[in-house]
Amino acid sequence: MSPLRRAKEFRLLLDDLEGGAQSLAEVDVKKACREFGIAPPTSQTRRKDRGGRTRFTDCEWCLSDGRVVVLEVDGSFHDDVLEASEHRARNRKLTSATRVVVQCSAYEIRHEPREVMEDLIALGVPRVSAAG
Repeated sequence: MSPLRRAKEFRLLLDDLEGGAQSLAEVDVKKACREFGIAPPTSQTRRKDRGGRTRFTDCEWCLSDGRVVVLEVDGSFHDDVLEASEHRARNRKLTSATRVVVQCSAYEIRHEPREVMEDLIALGVPRVSAAG
C-alpha cells in the first residue's frame, strides 16, 4: 500500500472494517477513539435483550469493574418518529445494572467527537497509554 496516497488512512479503515465496523459512523467512532486516546470498542456484539431477542450493539467497552458501556450511533433514519421510538425501547431492553446504553447521532460523532468522547470517559471508558 505504500505507493498509494493516504495509505495510512486506508490501512486504518481496513482495520476498522476488519474489527467489525459496519457503517461509516462506526468507523468515525474508532477514528475518534484513536484521536482522543480511548480504548477501541468491540463492534457488533451479539446480545440478548430482556425479552430474549438477539440484538447487535454498535460499540462496547468492558470496564474493569465488570460494567459494560454501549454506544449506539444513530444515523438519519433514526430521525423518523417510529424508528426513533423503537430504537429507544430496544436500548432500554439492553440496559441493565451492569450495562449502560448511551446514544449519539452520526452527525455528533463526525462533527463533535470531543463531546462524545468526554461523555464516554466520564462513564469510565478506559484511555490507552501514550505508548499503546
